Amino acid sequence: MRCPYCASTDSKVTDSRPTEDMTSIRRRRECNGCGRRFTTYEKIEQLPLMVVKRDGRREPFEAEKIRMGIFHACEKLPVSTQQIEAITSRVEQAAYRSGDGEIASEKIGDMVMSELKKLNDVAYVRFAAVYRKFTDLTTFMDELQRLVNENKGQPEA
Repeated sequence: MRCPYCASTDSKVTDSRPTEDMTSIRRRRECNGCGRRFTTYEKIEQLPLMVVKRDGRREPFEAEKIRMGIFHACEKLPVSTQQIEAITSRVEQAAYRSGDGEIASEKIGDMVMSELKKLNDVAYVRFAAVYRKFTDLTTFMDELQRLVNENKGQPEA
């Protein structure tokens, strides 16, 4: 591992522990060249996961797209960066566990919406408006009414 301060490749590990989400290992290192400490992360290399888009195109899975979609849905709401990272991590892990090396974009969107519904109703509706491509006020109001009914414990209309 190359030291970010002096570029020496001689360092020793002083501490190792799993990250909170248990997907990687955090290692504290000390450079034997300059004596400064730095942190590295070790992560399991996973096989590529392809996302099948609505029009049939396939593209590599990118957790950053999920993170940014959630971030935009949660903008100006009382949702912390840690909560956004936790949702992103859970969705990413579920996507990789889904199996075949491919996952439909709709399934990813549904997972994100499920997580946001538990977190914040406004973030959920914002994400749903983009994800479900609400094209008119009636569609939007139907989704809002469904959410209100669920929160009241009533069946959907």
